[in-house]
Amino acid sequence: MTAARGSAPIERCADPAIREAGRAGFRAQTRRTRRDLAHADDAALVAAVGEGSVDAFAALVRRHSAALQRAAMRVLGDAHEAEDVVQDAFARLWLNAAGWQPSGAGLVGWLHRVTMNLCFDRKRRFRVATTPDMPDMVDLAPLADSVIEADQAMAQMAAALRALPDRHRAALMLCYFHGLSNAAAAEVLNLHIKAMESLLFRARRQLRTILANRQVGMADLMMR
Repeated sequence: MTAARGSAPIERCADPAIREAGRAGFRAQTRRTRRDLAHADDAALVAAVGEGSVDAFAALVRRHSAALQRAAMRVLGDAHEAEDVVQDAFARLWLNAAGWQPSGAGLVGWLHRVTMNLCFDRKRRFRVATTPDMPDMVDLAPLADSVIEADQAMAQMAAALRALPDRHRAALMLCYFHGLSNAAAAEVLNLHIKAMESLLFRARRQLRTILANRQVGMADLMMR
């Protein structure tokens, strides 16, 4: 196996003990670098990515990919499509890092905006098929009736969210599932704050109507 670039002089050393000590030192330095990157803020990491740092890029992927994957999954309803979108979003970050400037909701807002736009574009082009229910982990242990009913209510909620128009679903998802402020969500969706508040109002009203038609109440959802 080819040695890492930083450890190449170590591998040329004839003494096995020195080689092993050198490898241990190199591994420790790598761990320290990763710890330092894990504590750096997004803006500093993006600046490092703009200078070509693969380690900084990997740190950003580790930090933000799970949230972006969940966001894309809720819009597209397909794990493979969501993964492709997230990879595309990070590819755009790599390409644009040198010119990126923090503003508004920062990198979180920028990544979510890119991810949402990619999702919307993909749905317009391919009309992604969605499954009737969100997949659940199979649990063979006996469940209390109340837990079963709560699971069914949450499945109804997932189905109701999928029945919403894309932008209504995105607004609810960003504000209530991902905890973004109305202002940050407005930036992601490229809306003025008043338009965002109006969109949220319509989305909540439509969601309540869908849930009421399915005879699902908030008390059922709070059991979860």
